[in-house]
Amino acid sequence: MIFEHEIPTGAKLYFGKIAKLKRDIEYIASEILTKSEFEEILTSNFSFSQHQSIDNERELINLNNEKNQSITLRADSTLDVVRIINKRLGRSTTHKKWFYIQPVFKYPTTETYQIGAEWIDNTNLEDILNILIKLLLEFKEKFNYNLPILQISNNHIAKIISKELNIDFEFFKTQNFEKLLKIDNKWLKELIYVQSVEDLKKVIKVVPNSIKDGLTLIQNIVEKINYENIVISPLYYSHNSYYDGVIFRFIDKNEVIVAGGNYRDNDVKSSGFAIYTDNLIEKIL
Repeated sequence: MIFEHEIPTGAKLYFGKIAKLKRDIEYIASEILTKSEFEEILTSNFSFSQHQSIDNERELINLNNEKNQSITLRADSTLDVVRIINKRLGRSTTHKKWFYIQPVFKYPTTETYQIGAEWIDNTNLEDILNILIKLLLEFKEKFNYNLPILQISNNHIAKIISKELNIDFEFFKTQNFEKLLKIDNKWLKELIYVQSVEDLKKVIKVVPNSIKDGLTLIQNIVEKINYENIVISPLYYSHNSYYDGVIFRFIDKNEVIVAGGNYRDNDVKSSGFAIYTDNLIEKIL
């Protein structure tokens, strides 16, 4: 029996103190992003192309439009924003910096609010990271929020190692380091244990040339941002299919607060992030 006042499992309800906190977080984010010359965009809840953003299509909520064409509820904002700006609004604007505050939806009834920013045609990840760090510092000041750990990786590295050493890529996708440690390869074992910039500098000297550039790129980005709580995880792999370079997550007690990185849509290379508002609210309270 379903009562009239019930909401589906996974759907959101905000009221009182939590509703005010959500509004305050979104206001601070919009102010800082606007001052950083980002303009706001709100995309449709419905999309034709979400299967190109989400690896596991079973997470999508499928619907049909008036022509009985298959559409889905928005499960990811990034590629929709980039394609709308480049292909639909391209004649109306040349602006490259956009932010959005909106939910995404995944099967069966999971609703997640995000504050996201996309910097189209910019692959200097330190630029977007420095804006994000400014945001997190403001949250620390306003809400007495302890800064999360920044985990930084490169999606290329796992793919290259899997191919060159003939290792099942599932080990990387599932982060099965127990299996990887059993492989008789000295530099791979050293790479698994990398955490700091100092560790990274040492391992760069011994790894094959094929992954040196990818590791050096991580080092260069870390040296261009002002953030103390950083963990380098060279073999972490993101399941977002469009990420094609350096990626990052801000993690607070095993909860992802922010995720982002460099990505590609056709020939357009960009960078961006998404703050998971509900996770942030939970940690602030």
